[in-house]
Amino acid sequence: MKQSTALDMLKTGQNVFLTGQAGAGKTYILNQYIDYLRARGIHVAITASTGIAATHMNGMTIHAWSGMGIKDSFEAGDFKRLKSRQVVYERIKDAKVLIVDEISMLHAKQVDLLNDILKSLREDNQAFGGVQVIFSGDFFQLPPVGKKGETNKEKFAFMAKAWLEANFQVCYLTEQHRQNSQDEAERFGLSLNDILNQIRRQEVTDAAISTLRATERNDIAMSRTRLYTHNANVDEINESEIAKIDGDAQEFHAITTGDKILIDSLKKSVRAPDVLSLKVGAKVMFVKNNPNLAVSNGTMGEVIDFTSLIDDESPLGSGAVGTYPVVRLNNGRQVIAEPEDWMMENNEGEVLASYTQVPLCLAWAITVHKSQGMTLDAAEIDLSRTFEMGQGYVALSRLRSLDGLKLLGFNKKSLLLDEWVFRVDKRLQEIAAEQEAKFASLDDETLMKIHNTFIEICDGITRKDIIMANEKRIAAHKLAIARREHIKENDIPAVHLGKPKKQAGETLQETRKLLEAGLDVGEISAERSLAVSTVINHIAQLHEMDGELDCDHIRTDDEKLQAVALAYEKLEAQGEFVDGVKLRPMVEMLGYDYNVVRLALIFIDKQAKDKGDDVSENKND
Repeated sequence: MKQSTALDMLKTGQNVFLTGQAGAGKTYILNQYIDYLRARGIHVAITASTGIAATHMNGMTIHAWSGMGIKDSFEAGDFKRLKSRQVVYERIKDAKVLIVDEISMLHAKQVDLLNDILKSLREDNQAFGGVQVIFSGDFFQLPPVGKKGETNKEKFAFMAKAWLEANFQVCYLTEQHRQNSQDEAERFGLSLNDILNQIRRQEVTDAAISTLRATERNDIAMSRTRLYTHNANVDEINESEIAKIDGDAQEFHAITTGDKILIDSLKKSVRAPDVLSLKVGAKVMFVKNNPNLAVSNGTMGEVIDFTSLIDDESPLGSGAVGTYPVVRLNNGRQVIAEPEDWMMENNEGEVLASYTQVPLCLAWAITVHKSQGMTLDAAEIDLSRTFEMGQGYVALSRLRSLDGLKLLGFNKKSLLLDEWVFRVDKRLQEIAAEQEAKFASLDDETLMKIHNTFIEICDGITRKDIIMANEKRIAAHKLAIARREHIKENDIPAVHLGKPKKQAGETLQETRKLLEAGLDVGEISAERSLAVSTVINHIAQLHEMDGELDCDHIRTDDEKLQAVALAYEKLEAQGEFVDGVKLRPMVEMLGYDYNVVRLALIFIDKQAKDKGDDVSENKND
């Protein structure tokens, strides 16, 4: 199917499964459709099954968006609790279109749970609560992690009951749009994409194998990533590499709370080690999504410094100073990796076990499983010990070209695909061809009517002048982002790092300047490469120093302010804040993001001070 046909099919409002070979343009089509919807004022939710894939789409994980977390089933109380989480409830109610990228890594049980959540919160018994759902991905990727004893058949998304209920139209893209393929073929005889397609057809030639073996002689960049099939190989390489770096290591010890058995169970899902040993120069990977830092599970970088920060959430108490790694990401941006929490809760939301650690692991080498969703410029790959069908295809498809490949080990089994998945893919191609033939029978006028009907159903914009103005605005916004990223990657300004807290005055004033220039919290965060929580902490300190601080343009809306104020009063009356204000009880009570609560508290305090000043003035009068 051509890209143009797939895009026209998406515009009809039908549920769609978008698939195809590497380089066929799945991401391009999704971005085209997102722009189309936004120009018409239609709310689209952009998600993915993994953090790294979500980052590529400028979205969030489907687990966070839907509120399902790591669960694959809900009880009645879970739906009730989720409905009380205002942020989740509102975004599900507002969504007209839901995109889920890398669908191959979402378990069938979670697809069914997603269906149940949308039906429940939207109070609509249609498939996925009446939202247009677009699944995108490739089932030749490795299956999602499942429970012991589960077969691949039980895991893949298309085995969900909701998949049949949704009546997905299959758009199987067949065009090739990677521009380097022709050049590769001229130099190597075959391009990487040629080889990947041979694997997809299970018709791998001797020429393809010879081409792959020859890459062992490739001299690739020192910044390459090493992919192995087993954790033992990965750990051995990472420990060896960090030992080569001179200087003292900084150690970060995990903090756990709760039942020991539950903690042990929680640890199995956490890639951060109990004791994380880092040095300046260490190659690292984030192992938890953090939208505030714009990093995800799988984002890679290098430790360039360690810095001291006041940590209001520290188990050591409010005002404790913690030293944390400064990471330069592969795109040039610098972030501070502060500790994150992994939690296990019961149906009432009570925390039964928690694990707190700096969300990093060493990453000179990573597993093939962990590489899913990544795009790599250069990689050393060892496929000599493959143990699962499809591992070779996944590893090789991470790369852009053969120039970036150095294949260290290889066996023929590594290029085999799951026979059952292979047959499913063939059937998907047949279904796509049948549906495309029916779709082709529609004339342009009929198709336009269908497109406009869907826009109207979504309460979207149909006036051409407004649409054109929105398209210009979207294009200008994209250009601005591209320029900003170019500047960051090629002319990165000096950042004051590693300063003790007593020298923090300068960084506070930098935040003040941007705030007074009219930038909002997110813009300041992007401009300074700081976490949103850090920026809000700066504003709180500035407000404490200067009660006249001009920050009304970032004021939280009245509804949220009132809700946080009431929660604060209630929890204070219960004695929750005897040892200082704690954010977590308010977050759990309201279902708001931590940063929403942080920001609201500033303005609640500001209002209290303003009232106090008014009273004082009246007394003087």
